[in-house]
Amino acid sequence: MFNEGSLENVTAGIDPSRPVLIAGPTASGKSALALDIARITGGPVVNADALQVYADWRVLTARPSVADETACPHVLYGHVPGERSYSVGDWLREVAPLLSKAPVIVGGTGLYFTALTEGLADIPEVPEDVHQTAMARTQAKDMTGLLAELDAPTLARIDVQNPMRVQRAWEVLTATGRGLADWQDATGPALLPLDQAQTFLINAPKDWLTPRIERRFDLMIKGGALAEARANAPGWRADRPASKAIGAAELVAHVTGDMTLEAAREAVIIATRRYAKRQRSWFRARMKNWRVVSPN
Repeated sequence: MFNEGSLENVTAGIDPSRPVLIAGPTASGKSALALDIARITGGPVVNADALQVYADWRVLTARPSVADETACPHVLYGHVPGERSYSVGDWLREVAPLLSKAPVIVGGTGLYFTALTEGLADIPEVPEDVHQTAMARTQAKDMTGLLAELDAPTLARIDVQNPMRVQRAWEVLTATGRGLADWQDATGPALLPLDQAQTFLINAPKDWLTPRIERRFDLMIKGGALAEARANAPGWRADRPASKAIGAAELVAHVTGDMTLEAAREAVIIATRRYAKRQRSWFRARMKNWRVVSPN
């Protein structure tokens, strides 16, 4: 990694003809930077966040505002029903036709970016019964059991603290008889090799980011997150893909009378800080050749 300076200097050398990739932890200012760059390049802003694809939670997942979407075309935001699974392969298929438009691709899901710039293994679709079994074990917090059944190369490669990554690895091994690491090692060519893109990784230190996370949650509450929770509360199911949005379970618990707002706020901020820590770990490990920028 090398330092490009501050965010306010990023736009100076942008080439409008080449795609721009912007990654960074939650609450680090990625979306605002993407909009600034898109105004220069004329390309669309394309979502690279695994939870902002879902329609259920606009405010809680910090999707761009209606005003921002009006100012510049935004793509792959809120277009997936909350009950439908959406994989990195789905995302790549939708991103592929957008690459000719010099998009500004922005988000915090590191796997999307590495799949885009390094390639993605062509893993067959996992049968529904295997997925449901894995989901039930995840919900029962059987991480130790799932990890014990993984092959050693995959175990050494995945984030063992991330239940969804563990679940996915178990599903692939169970369904195909091949470990996820083996599939990844047979990866095809990348859709967008790193040297063909302009990359920016926002370096957001913990001490700088934590107060922003707290302020953003309070703004979410003022901006409609509780109304979203009330809309999602009837028929709430924790196993729906969109229900994995950080804070969804806590806010639904609050609006149904099972948790105070104060307790929900504390739990969501802690979960968000932990998520940001996992993001930073991924970026350090997998994005060593990205250009690093310091937040304003």
